Amino acid sequence: MKRNGLLDFFNSPKGGELLESLYGPPGPAQARKRYAALVEGLLGMAARPVRDAQGRAVPGLPGEREDLWLFSAPGRTELGGNHTDHNRGKALAAAAHLDIAAALAPRGDHLAVLRSAGYPDTLVDLTDTAPRREERGTTAALIRGTAAGFAGRGIRVRGFSANAGSTIPAGAGLASSAALETLIGQIFNTFSGGPRLSPLEIARIGQRAEQEYFGKPSGLMDQTVCALGGALGIDFADPQEIACTPLRADFLFPGYALCVADTRSGHADLTDEYAAIPAEMAAAARFFGKTALRELTLEDLMAQAPELRKRLGDRPLLRAIHFFNENKRVDAMREALEKTSAALDPAEQQRAWEGYLALVNESGDSSCRLLQNSYALGRPQEQGIPLALELSRKLLAPAGAWRVHGGGFGGTIQAYIPPGALDAYRQGMEAVFGAGAVTPLHIRPSGSQAVAPQP
Repeated sequence: MKRNGLLDFFNSPKGGELLESLYGPPGPAQARKRYAALVEGLLGMAARPVRDAQGRAVPGLPGEREDLWLFSAPGRTELGGNHTDHNRGKALAAAAHLDIAAALAPRGDHLAVLRSAGYPDTLVDLTDTAPRREERGTTAALIRGTAAGFAGRGIRVRGFSANAGSTIPAGAGLASSAALETLIGQIFNTFSGGPRLSPLEIARIGQRAEQEYFGKPSGLMDQTVCALGGALGIDFADPQEIACTPLRADFLFPGYALCVADTRSGHADLTDEYAAIPAEMAAAARFFGKTALRELTLEDLMAQAPELRKRLGDRPLLRAIHFFNENKRVDAMREALEKTSAALDPAEQQRAWEGYLALVNESGDSSCRLLQNSYALGRPQEQGIPLALELSRKLLAPAGAWRVHGGGFGGTIQAYIPPGALDAYRQGMEAVFGAGAVTPLHIRPSGSQAVAPQP
């Protein structure tokens, strides 16, 4: 589609409805400007070549372009099940309006060229899909790893030039890397000419790219939500047949706002702290001759607690206890949400919602005490997460809820704000963490996708 055709689509009723579904009622006007800027930036790549590893100039956007596309992949907010997915547990999570978007044109060669304001250009030869140690932790690693996933399924991917921009704060625990993985996967899926992969297959490819190419141990929750979209209950008991149950995207009780508060303490460079959680849980499972904690019960664990402490220490035991308690909590949270939406009696709905919020607070407390991912032991002076949780308690208690969110150690917390309290909460939190720290979330019903033209 030509430039004007893309922009005309967004000004049409159908385009406006799409933008509202992605970004919420206030979003279309801002989204139109954002997408227009991405398109202009893409077209500007024709005048600014990028350079390959040998320093040779490569056209950023070769030729006259009439086949322009726009893609988007959402970030995610975790509702329950903190650090359970990597041990085949259960989780509740939802796609958010914060996203990575890209204006794109397919290329006639085997190169992936990605430009994003504020970052160096990324150039990847898609015919070379072997992991590179020097690329670990980079965008190039995620692109190469995603291409490898398609190649492993016998699908030859096509090169592209893209100009991208993200509204997901990097390192804030909102799955920016999973969003990028599923964005690239959807791009390859659209232009490969081979068999179309399902969203869950794209999610698995993204997980492998993050683990083996990017160098970060990752469960599958983030990629699943970014690929599928909506609000989901996810059960990872069988890695080959993940069970996803849609929740109502409007699950919030009337008047409540779901927010994230950014502590401005990123966790992107705390991979070792993050990696220790699945490693210690897996060590506890291996103590019993199992591969994941889901194969055990809390009773199994506690029956061998003295010997497990001797062999592994106390922290793996505490983290394993968190896993079992959190798994049960996810089931209780789902039941409470179902009662909130199904009950006809308003008083019963209110009780169910208050029960849900109590479980949210229990989840956050368990993450702090047992999982111990509220701050990094190597940085005792940086405790943005505990500070944000305490401020939230003071600003919201006895109403509302607040919890550790996502990977932890830095980034964001999550809070449920009762009716009429959002302005005061924002003012109180931003007085400490800075302007723009609090972001109300819109639950996005769709995952990574071609936004325009519609495939």
